[in-house]
Amino acid sequence: MDLSALQGVLENISSWIWGPWILIPLLLGTGLYLTIRLGGLQFLRLGAALRLGLFTRKDPGADGDISQFQALTTALAATVGTGNIVGVATAIGIGGPGALFWMWITGLLGMASKYSEAFLGVRFRTTDAAGEKSGGPQYYLERGIPGGFGKFLAIFFAVAAVIACFGIGNMTQGNSISANLENSFNVPTWVTGIVLTVFALLVLVGGIKSIGRVTAGLVPVMIIFYVLGAIYILIANIGGVPAAFAEIFTDAFTGTSAIGGFAGSAIIIAVQMGVARGIFSNESGMGSAAIAAAAAKTSHPVRQGLVSMTQTFIDTIIVVTCTGLVIITTGAWKLTDENGDQISAALMTGEAFSNGLPGEWGHYIVTIGLVLFAGSTILGWSYYGERSIERLIGRKAVMPFRILFSLVVFVGCTVQLGVVWAFSDVMNGLMALPNLIGLLLLSGLVARETKKYLDNDPKLTATPEEVNAFMAGDQAFEDWKTQAIPVVKTRR
Repeated sequence: MDLSALQGVLENISSWIWGPWILIPLLLGTGLYLTIRLGGLQFLRLGAALRLGLFTRKDPGADGDISQFQALTTALAATVGTGNIVGVATAIGIGGPGALFWMWITGLLGMASKYSEAFLGVRFRTTDAAGEKSGGPQYYLERGIPGGFGKFLAIFFAVAAVIACFGIGNMTQGNSISANLENSFNVPTWVTGIVLTVFALLVLVGGIKSIGRVTAGLVPVMIIFYVLGAIYILIANIGGVPAAFAEIFTDAFTGTSAIGGFAGSAIIIAVQMGVARGIFSNESGMGSAAIAAAAAKTSHPVRQGLVSMTQTFIDTIIVVTCTGLVIITTGAWKLTDENGDQISAALMTGEAFSNGLPGEWGHYIVTIGLVLFAGSTILGWSYYGERSIERLIGRKAVMPFRILFSLVVFVGCTVQLGVVWAFSDVMNGLMALPNLIGLLLLSGLVARETKKYLDNDPKLTATPEEVNAFMAGDQAFEDWKTQAIPVVKTRR
């Protein structure tokens, strides 16, 4: 089978997995179900969660490897990537402006999923042979769901995560960086490959503490840099912003496509592209962010769950919205090439910023933004793969994995990746499936323990000593503190 045929097969599989009968209803349904079970927690506690994650940042004296803020920025590093630039353009280019509405819905409901998986990541984390925290779906699915089914889901997730990290978290990101630097600054792809590989090696050999320090400094700067550029364009085109919102809400339920106009099935395409690109961007429900959350120094799983929840808000409601509005208000989603075909998604955001900012500023902002976004994604996903390989093989495999992961970055920078992009979509879907099943099965546990904590600390201001005091006598909390976590009986 040649590569083009293989790519076609993978794209068909991806369309089936991400189609209207499997992941779309499962993602939206799980997010809605958890939103109801948690009493709209992502709306009621968002302000307190943002304060805790962005301003308080630490839980002094709590057990873990990195601060709550570093865990948040590590997860943000993994999610704020090409999905926020190319992914948004792809969704709008194929599904029309209405796809952005469905990205918002995916994000808002996904905040409940992100909270739940981060809560479980901390709740069921363990300590590896090197004394580092290890958690995520590869642990909580097995430790939380009794019997062989939980173990099957955990191993299924871990295998999918290890494979996916080399695609969506490595080669595709490196390829985007090298292609953009070559196009903008004539930097040879092999030069980018060498520099990026060395950078990855220097950071990754230090493990999560090194990754956390780098992302804590890099992520806020890159997001502010990109968002300020987008805000400038929106202010310059302020007259078109109301029309853009009207178009988004109208097309969400009519499905006007960019080139083909209205079609009866276009609403399905808008929903499909919005949901698929939404989770590609924020990863809510995929389970990956729970791996970073499990390393956090936190006095209770609820606290890190709420901090991690803000990741989806920042990624989708802020960064994705900025990209989408810039594309729509500048009309970039309607641009065509010399053949009359719609311009590629890879060029669409760049054209939008170039048209919206004076001189070459727009072009440079998108290029530099993509380099920073994709480079940080490589760091975040390396940790996801590392913790998954540790679950499958053991601590001895961690350092060889870090080295191999760094070397594969060079491959991604220097080869064409059509097949890898298609394969990455498939593996992302296969990661999400066991995790979403686990979230549904463990939702009762999440809801019960969340309610108990928030009844005592609704504003998230309690110190670790105060948390220990009001949780004293709670067996689940005591088990978590000592990491002596029994397999729980699940209840929906």
